[in-house]
Amino acid sequence: MCWSATADLVAGAGISAVGAACVAQVRDLRRLPLAALPLLLGAHQLTEAAVWHAGGGSGPAVVAWAVVALPLLALWVPAAVLCAVPGRARPVLLLPLAAGVVTAAVLACRIATGPVTAEIRGHTVGYVFALPHAALLTAGYLFATAGSLLLSGERPLVVLGVLAAVGAAVCWALWRLEFVSTWCAVAALCSVVLLGRARTVRRSAPRPRSAGGPPRRRSAGGA
Repeated sequence: MCWSATADLVAGAGISAVGAACVAQVRDLRRLPLAALPLLLGAHQLTEAAVWHAGGGSGPAVVAWAVVALPLLALWVPAAVLCAVPGRARPVLLLPLAAGVVTAAVLACRIATGPVTAEIRGHTVGYVFALPHAALLTAGYLFATAGSLLLSGERPLVVLGVLAAVGAAVCWALWRLEFVSTWCAVAALCSVVLLGRARTVRRSAPRPRSAGGPPRRRSAGGA
């Protein structure tokens, strides 16, 4: 996140509260992973606040931040979208899910085998680690995350996908060396869109019938 540890703390707390509200709206467990995305992203921003306070380096907070930002999100987002959308949209979503699986596997391997360090660069945090075929992995990561949202066919998710894609372009143009950190912050802020979706889904869900069922009509001559 840009600016400071305080900004991360405020953003993380606010986005986590939105995530908790999204989860509270869930009545179908298949929608829970997607509803919990702001909660995950809010916790992620709080983790980066710990990175700020530590002055960067290579401590547990840095590793935890990298695990969430890279392999976990690459897998979580397409899987959550696949679970949440109607069946007719699912076949095409297997493509970003496959991209997410491959990308997450490579990123997890790199984090496990190589050091990850964070550098405080003015008002941004840069994360440094060895990444082979960086352009290809970045494309796979964005296709898995923003791509799955764009292909979902649901308006709120498509809007979130557009915001994430535009945010990625802006962050790449302004903070290329700090792209991962700044884009994750933008994605976290954009994820508040999911609260509106969760409320809409809950309102449109059919109400369960009472245990006794509908009242039976009595015949004209019945007792």
